[in-house]
Amino acid sequence: MKFDDLLIQNLSNLPTSTVKEAMIYALNGKGKRIRPKLLYAVVKGYGVDPTIANKLAAAIEMVHTYSLIHDDLPAMDNDDLRRGRATCHIAYDEATAILAGDALLTQAFYLTASATDSYKINGYCTRALSQYSGAAGMIYGQELDIKAENMDLDLNLIKNIHYNKTGCLLACSLILGCYAAEKFDDAKNWHEIGLLLGLAFQIQDDILDVTSDAQTLGKSNSDAKNNKQNICRLMSVEEATQMMNRLYDNVKKKIENIDEFNSEDIYAIIDKLKIRSK
Repeated sequence: MKFDDLLIQNLSNLPTSTVKEAMIYALNGKGKRIRPKLLYAVVKGYGVDPTIANKLAAAIEMVHTYSLIHDDLPAMDNDDLRRGRATCHIAYDEATAILAGDALLTQAFYLTASATDSYKINGYCTRALSQYSGAAGMIYGQELDIKAENMDLDLNLIKNIHYNKTGCLLACSLILGCYAAEKFDDAKNWHEIGLLLGLAFQIQDDILDVTSDAQTLGKSNSDAKNNKQNICRLMSVEEATQMMNRLYDNVKKKIENIDEFNSEDIYAIIDKLKIRSK
């Protein structure tokens, strides 16, 4: 089964409603599915059947999609384009978009709590998703991002925003993969890898935001409009690109140090990320 079909199947327990329709609309956007791909790559790298992580992969994509719905709202970035089409609050309305985001987040925890036949794995995964997506992780990064709109540019602040807003959910994807493979002791390594990967990925987004256009990106170029902290306002695009490349290289070096792990699939994902144009 294709992953996009798997996503929608994991909403089958919900009653028909406008909110469910909006959830499906948001999930059906042409996203890169980076987080589920990373999760599957970790499970496979440990030599475990990746289908064991199907519910976990759906959960992490639902959390990511919910965050995009809310990020696009008028009270946040006020964007009208996401994944090449109208944002959820434009396609429906603001109240429906808020509820759809809330429902996707709730459904994600429903999935992690019942992800496998192991209560230990399910418990560890539910705790991790809560930790990395909540007020000590992704939401904290979002708060920093909003407050920083009225602050002077600062490299450490930019890194802190990127670590939390982007890195935390990428780290969670990797950690869910290692939990699914029952490699609990490797979680700390994947945490560090995820934060570095998030920083590299978001610096790349900062670069693309000033070098590309909304049609190519498939989303609004809202950083300048909202006076966002963007690393390319502190250094040249060339310097930012060099920093990004060093970070991606460091990610791969850290993965090399994980025992009994086949890095082929996850390296392929990283190599594609490094040359992405949107």
